[in-house]
Amino acid sequence: MALSGMTGFARVEDASGDWSWAVEARSVNGRNLEVRFKGPPGFDALERVTREAGQARFQRGQVSLTLQARRAEISGAAVQVNLAQLEQYLSVLAPLIAAGRLDPPTADGVLALRGVVENAEPTDDADLRAAVEASMIASLERALDRLKTARLAEGASLSPVLDGLVDRIEALVRQASEQALEQPAVIRDRFARRLAELVGEAAPVDRILQEAAVMAVKADVQEELDRLSGHVTAARLLLTGDGAAGRRLDFLIQEFMREANTLCSKSATSALTATGLELKATIEQFREQVQNVE
Repeated sequence: MALSGMTGFARVEDASGDWSWAVEARSVNGRNLEVRFKGPPGFDALERVTREAGQARFQRGQVSLTLQARRAEISGAAVQVNLAQLEQYLSVLAPLIAAGRLDPPTADGVLALRGVVENAEPTDDADLRAAVEASMIASLERALDRLKTARLAEGASLSPVLDGLVDRIEALVRQASEQALEQPAVIRDRFARRLAELVGEAAPVDRILQEAAVMAVKADVQEELDRLSGHVTAARLLLTGDGAAGRRLDFLIQEFMREANTLCSKSATSALTATGLELKATIEQFREQVQNVE
């Protein structure tokens, strides 16, 4: 399975009967998966279907779907008179007419008043309504499929960037391994000087052994280098493996940084320290890019 990003956009337009609609699907980065739906009144049942469809396709990111629908005006549609609204108008006009301040209203004048004549809302046949909702669901699913394609395209553009950063981390680990070969000699010289100081102070044997043990531990960075090499291998497997890799890469980066910090703290040479700091900077760049990975 190809690497997937979390940013994308898709739009689908469709129609059924006298209904037409447009679906827009957007996705941005998110630590977890959140699917949101906004639709027209009367189509609340589509929200559950949309959430389930999004959860079936994605594992991370904030996914928003908007369904905008309109119904065409039907030529020759039935009209009705709002008698309650008409009576309200007449009751307001009656005193003015009685006082001679207004002429009696004409039928066409009264019917032209706002809210008196209304188009009768067409009633949906149950089968027709079900067909419209089914078509809308199909449009929502197509929009999600196109959004997934857009996210995969982002993943394809991210893949060489992430591979390049892993290559850089691997090269720095290899460089650190070569520089670590100088550690024992440097630590040995330091210990010789420290031993001379301790002997001059008539330090007890156990103090001298303690100093030697501390320096010996600090000189050995092979365990950290081995772990870093193992993390490089794990990162490559995640970037080329199946399934969403973002969350697992997040955890792996924490392990990368932990070993790099320990390497820097154990460094006894300026060269190894510089490599360790560059390694940490590269791991941080890798972390920033992984935030875009599903």
